[in-house]
Amino acid sequence: MGAHVAAARPADGASRPPRRRASVAGVERFVLTPTCELVIAEGDLTTADVDAIVNAANQRMLGGGGVDGAIHRAAGPELLAACAAVPEVRPDVRCPTGEARITPGFRLPARWVIHTVGPVYARPEASAPLLRAAYRSSLELANAHGLASVAFPAVSCGVYGYPADEAAGISIETCAAHAGALAEIRFVLFGAAMFGAYRDAASGYLRK
Repeated sequence: MGAHVAAARPADGASRPPRRRASVAGVERFVLTPTCELVIAEGDLTTADVDAIVNAANQRMLGGGGVDGAIHRAAGPELLAACAAVPEVRPDVRCPTGEARITPGFRLPARWVIHTVGPVYARPEASAPLLRAAYRSSLELANAHGLASVAFPAVSCGVYGYPADEAAGISIETCAAHAGALAEIRFVLFGAAMFGAYRDAASGYLRK
């Protein structure tokens, strides 16, 4: 399974902030599939003008540090309430590692937030399958909702300790395999070093 939809949904015609472009210091574009473009950008994920952004969440889905905290702050308190309403699959676990859940985006430019939990890095043979599952589950939810565009952070590359070069290759390969009907998959990354790792991985795997 690996995918869950929160009960709350944006009301049709509901007031939402104007969509705006993410501020980026660098952008690289690649052909991911014949029908999907891959965009690697340095910037602020919370401003991404896409159908859904992906939150690198924890299993409780109640906010945290890094990109998780930034998304909750930008989306407003409604996001925390929507996350709390997601059923627990076991005590204190709403989203197991490698799975994904979806909620509305509330005050974000993005209409939806897809929450996924990446692995805490241990060793490649243990961690890589879980990281692939996190990306695959997120893409499956995006396709199930008929979305055209989704933006990811560098899942597991912060406090979870996944080496950026290893994570970048896994993420891009998984996106290429599971893009489905998406027209654009974007990575919006914090800092020049992370941007460079994902740009280099894409350059080695794809053509511009």
